[in-house]
Amino acid sequence: MAKTEIGRAVNRAWWALVIRGLIGVAIGFLILARPMESVAVFALVIALWAMMQGIVTIVHAFELRGIVPHWWVLLINGLISTGFGIAAVYYYPVLSLSFAVVFTAWWLLFGGVAGIWIALMERSAGISWGWTITLGILGVVAAVFALMSPPATLAALMGLISAYAVLSGLLFLAAAYRLRSASDDVAEAVNRAYPA
Repeated sequence: MAKTEIGRAVNRAWWALVIRGLIGVAIGFLILARPMESVAVFALVIALWAMMQGIVTIVHAFELRGIVPHWWVLLINGLISTGFGIAAVYYYPVLSLSFAVVFTAWWLLFGGVAGIWIALMERSAGISWGWTITLGILGVVAAVFALMSPPATLAALMGLISAYAVLSGLLFLAAAYRLRSASDDVAEAVNRAYPA
């Protein structure tokens, strides 16, 4: 009986990994094949994500009202997120895509400034700091380029999302293969531990 229960669990896990892997690879290649439609969907996902996250945060704030004295901070966060989501749907796709470009530029800028600061700390500690400052400067330059060229920034973001989808899909498929090949070993180990 343990073998059949374990076998069923392994089979369900295998199918879940295969499905997630195939979906990931398909989404990655779909983004590459249809870049303009993918950017439009990306804008919609940003808007809907902000709206749903805001609504969930508002509900959570009211649930914590009697327990946490600063529950109103969550409420304000939820209202801002919901408001952004509604505005992003209304001004679709411009607001969402502008947010994606500005967020990416700020992320690169803060990462670059942090890299430069860390490099200076490494230098004062007598540690090799050349690569760290080089990457920090590249981060700052990339941030400026991201703001100056929004289409290139969006193309880079879509390329990263596509690469992530394909890579994670392939990793899920590899995990499914490994799980399938290991399932016999697991069943054998269970039979030894719990002989019939």
